[in-house]
Amino acid sequence: MNLDSGGRVEVTSRRFLVIALPATLAQMTTPVLGLVATGAIGRLGDAALLGAVAVGALLFDFVFWVFGSIRMGTAGLTAQALGRGDTLELRAVLVRSLLISLAVGLGLIALHLPLSHLAFLAMGASETVHAAAALYFSVRILSAPFAIGNFAMLGWLVGIARTDIGLGLQILIAAVNAVATLLLVLHWDFGIAGAAAANVLAEAVGTLFGLGAAARLIGRNWRLPWRTVLDRARLVETVAVNGDIMIRTALIMSVLLFFTAQGARHDDVTLAANAVLYNIVMVTAFFLDGFSTAAEQICGQSIGAKDRPGFRRAVRMVMAWGFGFAAPATALLVVGGGALIDALSANEQVREVGRAFLPLAALTPLLGVAAFAYDGIYAGSTWARDMRNLMFPAVALYFLVWWLTLPLGNTGLWIAYLAFMAGRGIFLAIRLPALERRSFA
Repeated sequence: MNLDSGGRVEVTSRRFLVIALPATLAQMTTPVLGLVATGAIGRLGDAALLGAVAVGALLFDFVFWVFGSIRMGTAGLTAQALGRGDTLELRAVLVRSLLISLAVGLGLIALHLPLSHLAFLAMGASETVHAAAALYFSVRILSAPFAIGNFAMLGWLVGIARTDIGLGLQILIAAVNAVATLLLVLHWDFGIAGAAAANVLAEAVGTLFGLGAAARLIGRNWRLPWRTVLDRARLVETVAVNGDIMIRTALIMSVLLFFTAQGARHDDVTLAANAVLYNIVMVTAFFLDGFSTAAEQICGQSIGAKDRPGFRRAVRMVMAWGFGFAAPATALLVVGGGALIDALSANEQVREVGRAFLPLAALTPLLGVAAFAYDGIYAGSTWARDMRNLMFPAVALYFLVWWLTLPLGNTGLWIAYLAFMAGRGIFLAIRLPALERRSFA
């Protein structure tokens, strides 16, 4: 990716969409993995098994997305190296991120028994759901090094504005997962263990092809001194950025875990209905997050090139495109969400409860798009400490609203979640001007 003359970064709608649209589709494949497993298990007609997939998948969302924060950190650091024209550091960022991913993944496998035991106790689900979810967790944890490595690879590709290759890898992972899930669950009757094994296979295939794609992009210049990879200042920066984003992501996932746990404490049907709605909503949320990914790359490159006008254009662009798509996404959920609920569950009680809460769930894209947009701006600028700090008041807002709406049951739970999403965007927006002045001083 080249800079304009005078060190200016190209910020046009065309370039924005060239980055955002492949990233949008790539982001959508992540909840599709959950939809495939939910749909396959849902066709068995057992609410307990569907609830187990919800609990197990959410725990992996928590574990992998906490450490998957390495994607955002890698994207920001890579884009800034690109803006500075530092090609050596561009390659070093990828190697550091992959080494960290491997270490974290192996550590999760080693510690998965105590981690899963504590997590399932906290969820408070029924004994039937607990047993099935534990089986799912014990198999799927084997994908940890591959899944986290794929996050690092995707972040690097975002940073160099090659989201088209990232899209190809995500489609490959989703396709392998879909085919393997249908075969293992519905054809060969391996049940919930088959759904987990399909995910392991898909992530491993994605890692293999991702390494091949990176080797082709780097070409003959793949040689990299280890003193550069292990440079102390760069390592400290990498760990600090990823650590702060990891804490921020852990707070988000804690909210989602609490959300699921409260559904489980109602009954298995409410748990399953919330899971179906959550997976449907995440498709639109990740669709909108594609614009956030474009902001990561362009804002990060602008920071590296010290191009303040380019940075400001990128901020305006991500907000305009984001809200332009959020309203139609909400409208589509309201109109077509009922059909999706019916497709994802054969249980009539789950369908009925899901339709009852669909109007609230459908508001998620509209109220949450600002949070996604500012996340991209902050990640690309590597304002990781502020991302972390501003998440605390957003979480406090969530629990305050939940407590105030406690008599409303599951309705209050959804209202609190919507307040959390809106609050994230508001707090990040308030802080932005001061951070911009500091970065371009």
